[in-house]
Amino acid sequence: MKGFFIGFGVFLCMMLLLVSPLYADIYVYVDNNGVLHFTNVPASSKNYRVYLKERPQKISALNLTDQYDHVISEASKRHGVSFSLLKALIKAESDFNPRAVSSAGAQGLMQLMPKNIKSLKIKNPFDPRENIMGGAQYLKQLIKRFGGKLPLALAAYNAGPGVVEQYQRIPPFRETESFVQQVMKYYALLNNKS
Repeated sequence: MKGFFIGFGVFLCMMLLLVSPLYADIYVYVDNNGVLHFTNVPASSKNYRVYLKERPQKISALNLTDQYDHVISEASKRHGVSFSLLKALIKAESDFNPRAVSSAGAQGLMQLMPKNIKSLKIKNPFDPRENIMGGAQYLKQLIKRFGGKLPLALAAYNAGPGVVEQYQRIPPFRETESFVQQVMKYYALLNNKS
């Protein structure tokens, strides 16, 4: 009978592991040069701190739409930017509202600023295709400018590249820090969807 309870206990533990959701917290380490290093598996607990505590959330809870997926896919292929990243950025910026306008004047799905609209030669920032193509091109420029460091590129998308270069890290602005965390969370959820 004792063997039965041990076996049942092992079985129960295995079942709990199989049905328990897996979470991936994101940790950050700031090196001596002020460069941020992100990981989901910290190499040392003394150098890393929790940057983003993942809470259980289902992708369906994000209220995503597939209405613009064909354009996002085209922009992804044309500019070499992840489909999931572009969709996460659109979710964070405008929640898929092509007529969105921010208090700072950012426009459309990807919330492009007027100076970027002009430099990207966008005629109608409220046209979903033009906005997504322009936003993907701009994000690609930022990713390249910041050496592939996605959190810095996202911070630059939100606060401007000059501000990120001035601080040499994600600027200490609540809005920008929150924006980077939000896009990274959506990006992770979208990547784990498939």
